[in-house]
Amino acid sequence: MRSAAVVGTGLIGTSIALALRGRGVTPHLLDADPQAARLAADLGAGVVGAPRTPVDLAVIAVPPQHVASVLKEHQLSGLAHDFTDVASVKARPRREAAALGCDLTRYVGGHPMGGREVSGPLAAQGDLFQGRPWVLTPGADVRERTVDRARALAELCGARPVLMEPDRHDRAVALVSHAPHLVSSLLAARLLDGEEAQLRLAGQGLRDVTRVAAGDVDLWTDILGSNAAAVADVLAEFALELGSVVDALRELGESAPERHPAGRARLAAALTRGVRGRARLPARTPAGPGLRLSGVAAGN
Repeated sequence: MRSAAVVGTGLIGTSIALALRGRGVTPHLLDADPQAARLAADLGAGVVGAPRTPVDLAVIAVPPQHVASVLKEHQLSGLAHDFTDVASVKARPRREAAALGCDLTRYVGGHPMGGREVSGPLAAQGDLFQGRPWVLTPGADVRERTVDRARALAELCGARPVLMEPDRHDRAVALVSHAPHLVSSLLAARLLDGEEAQLRLAGQGLRDVTRVAAGDVDLWTDILGSNAAAVADVLAEFALELGSVVDALRELGESAPERHPAGRARLAAALTRGVRGRARLPARTPAGPGLRLSGVAAGN
């Protein structure tokens, strides 16, 4: 990949552009807000404006609900030979792109698994995706060259490409990203009822658990709404376990805990499941050759 364009110069788009600049590719920066594109350019992320001739790859870095329409617009304008996106939901944007008549032979969905709780170009980092998975969800009719260019983009950003079907991706991120964000937000909302003296006692544990709750509300409303069914499935299971724990705590609060062995057992079981679940998270790995895990193929 010798040339690129980035459409959408928020946190993710500008971080991608900075990474590409660091690898010798100067992206063309486009944004519905010209000031955002100029700010990204001032940070060294690229040059503002469309190229005179089509670039190799255009990166659509907009929220999920806008991916299809932006893809259609820039395919018609001849911005690039091939296209990818970086939205955190994959199945719905692809269906919408098909309905709009986009050329899906020149498009592959993508999702870099990296981000921050702050947004905008000023929050961008050129190493944001270093060592992180970068999911690619190519359709059956996509050209091999398009997939190669999307894979090259991920590798230029220091990420590890992973091939996955769109629906499977959406179920995965519902579990590891979208539902946790909503749980973090709901827990952080409890702090609105806290007294100042109580909040001054907060330690790092609470800050860690609620960190992502500071994310952009409009963006996360779009993300959660675009992956609503998968997120609801995860939260339904969570709600069942939470209800069981609440019942156990009510029992234990009525009198001496030793008089309610069943409640103590349910509480201990919930904590044990948490320890076991946390232990299943893989250690972060540096960028390098892809892996094949449980039917998920990661490219080199």
